[in-house]
Amino acid sequence: MENYLPSEQHTSQRYNAELEALRATVLTMGGIVERQCRQALEALVSGDEELARTVAKSDYEVNKLELDISALCTDILARRQPAARDLRMVVAIIRMASNLERIGDEAAKVGRMAAKLADDREKQSFYGEPVHLGEGVSAMLRGALDSFARLDVDAAIEVIARDHEIDREFKTLTRLLMTHMMEQPQRVKNMLRVNSCARALERIGDHAVNLCEEVIYLVEGNDVRHLSLEEVRQRHST
Repeated sequence: MENYLPSEQHTSQRYNAELEALRATVLTMGGIVERQCRQALEALVSGDEELARTVAKSDYEVNKLELDISALCTDILARRQPAARDLRMVVAIIRMASNLERIGDEAAKVGRMAAKLADDREKQSFYGEPVHLGEGVSAMLRGALDSFARLDVDAAIEVIARDHEIDREFKTLTRLLMTHMMEQPQRVKNMLRVNSCARALERIGDHAVNLCEEVIYLVEGNDVRHLSLEEVRQRHST
């Protein structure tokens, strides 16, 4: 990490420690969100109502961390006036914290839907339909956090490349649930709940992509938001 205060080594070391603590806090937040997603999917598939309700109420911890990170970033901007890569790190972390908070919201939504489904006396096999989608999204989130921990642009691009597959699987799952609705019209309400879970999982994948875009911005200084995968790869190779 670059040193912008060479005449005050002790201050610079403290500055570096502040930036590292900030990055560690984001990774802690990411770990909590990753656990939320895993538990939400487990509650949906297993019909564990208690776990589902726990997930639905657990986003307060993520919300608090987002506020803590925002306060830390504001403090660093005001006191340190960071430049170059350090400034990019603060900006990227502010946006990453926002995306992680939204992932927590989507996981809580899955928890709420899973609790309603678990309360149904007639457990249906289609409740488990989103499991493969959820596993793919969880892998994307894990990969995004790992790329940030290692500041690995290649790994970030690999995660971005998986988004197309997740989108395709979500559309396939939606069509499957629509078929179930036509075959079992009396179960439409619960099928719509399952589809809401699938939509929330697909959005988590989108936010994982956003996290990876921030990794690229942090490391290379390239703002690749709203670019296609091919354009992202092209920017990286030049």
